[in-house]
Amino acid sequence: MERRQRGRPAGKFTQHRRVDRLREILGRHPKGLSLYELADALGVTVRTMRRYMVEIEREFELDSAPVKAGGQLLWRIRSGEIPRKLELRRTQAYALLAARRVFEPMRGSTLFEEIDLAITKLLAFAQRPGRGPNAGLADAQLEQRFLYLPHAPKNYAQKTEELDDLFQSVSDLRPLSLLYRSATRADEERITIHPYALVLHRDSIYCVGYHVGRQEIRTFVLDRMRDTQCAVSERFELPADFVVDQYFQGEFGIWRDSTPHKVVVEFDAYAADYVRMRTVHASQKLQSIAGGGLRLTMTVGNLLPVVSWVLEWGGRARVIEPPELIERVKAELEAALEHYRDDKKAAPKRTPR
Repeated sequence: MERRQRGRPAGKFTQHRRVDRLREILGRHPKGLSLYELADALGVTVRTMRRYMVEIEREFELDSAPVKAGGQLLWRIRSGEIPRKLELRRTQAYALLAARRVFEPMRGSTLFEEIDLAITKLLAFAQRPGRGPNAGLADAQLEQRFLYLPHAPKNYAQKTEELDDLFQSVSDLRPLSLLYRSATRADEERITIHPYALVLHRDSIYCVGYHVGRQEIRTFVLDRMRDTQCAVSERFELPADFVVDQYFQGEFGIWRDSTPHKVVVEFDAYAADYVRMRTVHASQKLQSIAGGGLRLTMTVGNLLPVVSWVLEWGGRARVIEPPELIERVKAELEAALEHYRDDKKAAPKRTPR
């Protein structure tokens, strides 16, 4: 109900989905359709359709011609602009299908519906009988046996409208107004951001964008967004020097800090092979140490996620520097130990057998 009060179309069929649908319709009717026919196909007014046509003209050159003198104009995508079919080999289709579960957190959103439509087409292609003597044998149900399985995907079923608005803002370079709850505040704040990039990282959805009020680039998490409103008539320019990789810290999430921190951690022989097989940070350097252990050196932009990462290793890892990180890890371990001391004092009585 709240969405309708803001003048939005009811349901999941949001503006950017309608524009996508309009693109499909025009692509399937090379002879053209009138504005009235297009408006009827999408269930919108002719006035709204004219606005959507402006969006389409940002991508394709359109031709218009009257059915007869003085009659309605038929609109079509210029023949040279019609998208061509994309050809894939079977192995390429399997490779793309292997990553399909990475999109599960988006299920229920219009964006997921579009991705799911493409995946369905890939599945239909991959499941066709192949050629040659081993057709249907070596690749039997390979689309079910060659998969990426997310570690612990979030459920964004209650955030599908926010996700659709965020995707539209990112793809169309439109400002996004929203209520946002920061990690350090309990109350929400109405802010406006210029979303530069939408990032799916470790099965969570983030946005890297410009905070208009604070005049700085920050990282926002979809979980804390509510009551989003994508601007209809405004646009922003993407900075020419924006590189989204600058806001990643590999294993340590999407964090950035004005002060870089040199981190040195030593691992015992048991953990060394595991560490060697992974790139936890782009700046990491590895050096063997006595006893079969390994020393990892890297420069990160924020120490907060590194604390949790070190704690995951338990007694297999030891922080060498910086002192600040050593103190943070010690404080977390001491706090955890206190819980177990309390449990020991109030140990439950054993039930006699």
